[in-house]
Amino acid sequence: MSMSRRKFLGSTASAVIVAGTMAKGRVFGANERVNVCVMGIHGRGQSNIRGFSALDQAQVAGLCEVDTTLFDGRIESHFTRNDLPIPKTYTDIREALDDDDIDAIATATPNHWHALATIWACQAGKDMFVEKPMTHNIWEGPKVVEAAQKYNTIVQHGVQLRSNPGFQEGIQLLKDGFIGEVYMARCTCYKWRPDIGKGVPGTPPETLRWDLWQGPAQERPFMVRADNPNQGVFVPYYWHWAWDYGNGDIGNQGVHQLDAARWGLGVDTPYRVTSMGGMFLWDDAKEVYNVSSSSFMFKGEDGKDKIMTLEVRPWYSNDEMGGRDFGVIFYGSEGVMTFPSYRGYVAFKCEEFGERNMEEAQRRMDGTDLNHYQNFIDCVISRDASQLTCPPIEGHYSSALSHYALTGARINRVLEIDDQTGEITNIDWSDIPGLTEEEATLYLKREYREGFDIPEEV
Repeated sequence: MSMSRRKFLGSTASAVIVAGTMAKGRVFGANERVNVCVMGIHGRGQSNIRGFSALDQAQVAGLCEVDTTLFDGRIESHFTRNDLPIPKTYTDIREALDDDDIDAIATATPNHWHALATIWACQAGKDMFVEKPMTHNIWEGPKVVEAAQKYNTIVQHGVQLRSNPGFQEGIQLLKDGFIGEVYMARCTCYKWRPDIGKGVPGTPPETLRWDLWQGPAQERPFMVRADNPNQGVFVPYYWHWAWDYGNGDIGNQGVHQLDAARWGLGVDTPYRVTSMGGMFLWDDAKEVYNVSSSSFMFKGEDGKDKIMTLEVRPWYSNDEMGGRDFGVIFYGSEGVMTFPSYRGYVAFKCEEFGERNMEEAQRRMDGTDLNHYQNFIDCVISRDASQLTCPPIEGHYSSALSHYALTGARINRVLEIDDQTGEITNIDWSDIPGLTEEEATLYLKREYREGFDIPEEV
């Protein structure tokens, strides 16, 4: 990819992105392991615990969690039962960052913490495995890239499909013209998301550090179900659908598909985004749209237009070429290729050019999450960031797609974007119905809470 599409990161950062960097960090001996602290130990956090624990040159040496009731159970199920060393525990990530025994952080917190935790880790000289999306808003992406470059740290974005041989082979086939000229990618996200009930202000559990949980977000009440004051609405999982903390399924599951589509099309920043969304099916506490349709227009490396679409819906849905829950379908001049999982692809072509009855031509399904963890650990040990399968610049580009889509839908505008700078060029932010200019621009860069702010100078 050309440097011209990365000008907005600055010439120094661009040089690092293109050439790679030999990052600073501890030199590991042949028998030494990378000590990882997992931040956030609910669902995806447990996957991180299992993943890093399975690698020969890594060990989970720390757990960081603001809900202290989780420690005993996680230690019993993941460490004691498997005869693994008992990790240290922290409730504040800054405690782990100050610990010289910790080499790297793996964060599986809510989205609003991802960029700040990554920047703090870089500033502390720790490497970071950050789950998707890398950012909570558009402005944060370049800040993370700058921090990784400035402090010479290894930062891996957690889209595991990038490290799987089956997926890599399929993307290479697309680039080699296996299905001809690829002009479109269709992303689907049909995860099952139920009614979560109505919410009312309540009292957080005594064992939950609610102040730390909120982190960079502005303080707001802990919400409980109106029909059960002992059950949180957004905590522990449905924060994805609260604007202050998450980005809906566009920025949750959808980032995987957006990343794959962008990779296969060979594009970075769109020049036009149109998106519509709304709350369908239920009248519950969710704030972020549960149904949406988004389209992205890019200029390919050949100067021709490429189009990407993403459909999000949360309930009953059809299977699209093997992807019932999620998937990506690429359309070319000579066939179709579908990626119905993180593991690989199935390609369809016609026996004779011009026919409409396609037959399966080739497939490969090969890979697990362990490949992505292994790639990160390999780069931490080698200190060679150029070998990362998903460095922070790729995390920014893919996460930004979800932010553009949500922003356009929220202000009911088609976004025209300078694909050299990433800036939205056609919106008068002082003229958005129902919003002041200050309120509208918070869709691009949030107001950070004191003590948890991301500075202009990282």
